[in-house]
Amino acid sequence: MAHIMVPLDLTYSASQPEAAEVVIIGGGVMGMSVAWHLAARGVRNIVVVEQATLGSGSSAKPLGGIRANFSDPGNVVLGKRSLDAYRRFSRDFGVDIELSRVGYLFLARTDEELDQLHSSAVTQAALGIRTHILTPAEAVELNPFLEASSLTGASFTPDDGHAAPAKVVEGYTRACLDLGVCILERTQVLDIQRSADTITEVITNRGGIRTNSVICAAGAWSAGIGDMVGVQLPVEPVRRMIGLTRQMSAPHPTVPFTLDLSTTMYFHNFRNGLLVGISHLEKSEFCREYSYEWLREFNAAASICAPALENPDLQAGWAGYYENTPDHNALIGEACDLPGFYYLTGFSGHGFLQAPAAGELLADIYQGRESFMDPRPFSVERFAEAGSCLREVNII
Repeated sequence: MAHIMVPLDLTYSASQPEAAEVVIIGGGVMGMSVAWHLAARGVRNIVVVEQATLGSGSSAKPLGGIRANFSDPGNVVLGKRSLDAYRRFSRDFGVDIELSRVGYLFLARTDEELDQLHSSAVTQAALGIRTHILTPAEAVELNPFLEASSLTGASFTPDDGHAAPAKVVEGYTRACLDLGVCILERTQVLDIQRSADTITEVITNRGGIRTNSVICAAGAWSAGIGDMVGVQLPVEPVRRMIGLTRQMSAPHPTVPFTLDLSTTMYFHNFRNGLLVGISHLEKSEFCREYSYEWLREFNAAASICAPALENPDLQAGWAGYYENTPDHNALIGEACDLPGFYYLTGFSGHGFLQAPAAGELLADIYQGRESFMDPRPFSVERFAEAGSCLREVNII
């Protein structure tokens, strides 16, 4: 995770083509996932447009978690299918993604939270996920940093864990280049032209690309892309900050990726140190300036459920974006009023862990195929329909 950019020894297309079958806007893990899924099925003349460098947006700064520990069935399915893909990734793409299957540990500190974890475990079990509901003492056995007296229980999914996002972007990128995908870095989309209900051209700082199909995988920048064609994508950028503790001469105990539902505090191993953070309350804006203001909330949470982590000895850290939607769940689908405009965005902090399956699902939608799941719950249209928003509990 320290290495966040795709290696520069990859050879990219030097010139922008005049036409494409599909233009994918965004060269992060989502854009590269759907590009690979389409190219692997024989779709040609795919162009990926990235305004900076590959993986430098939200994909550069995630926590690296991969899990199927959700409460909503759709999120469980996306998580499980992606977990399966990540287990095969090194074999399939020839890139070591530093997969660490230490499991996910969600902490409950109230009876209501524990009831929610029980309910989620039932949903997960029905979809083939191994989930264990733990007593406070059992949670401490898995993670000795925890204070048992602060907990009512926990849920543990042993097949979950974390991996290196940059390595995943690298793997997809290498495979895409082998399949002839045109990748344009430092190329900004300035406008998208349409004639009635048909997309006709994508305008970038390099010129125009004639196309009838666009996939918006622009993460935190997606709302602006939608505005270009009159499609409302309710995605807002929200800064999130994490810290990396000082590397120790001897490693910490290996612990699951641990999250406290009450406060959204989280931590997991990072080499001989720890990655720590909390979903600090932030306003919606484009700002990736790093600060330590989140530490006040982190320390307050740690003082209760993991006292040894209070006032962590930080050596490094970073700020990145959540790409939040109103219900903090993904947008996956095709615009109902503009055929040919597809979206794969708004994952609200769980994009990396759902990227392989989400890219596959959008590729199925693009090709008109029946997919492994019903994509309609992730349509942007849900926000216009009373009672249709997703109700996910296990998110931070």
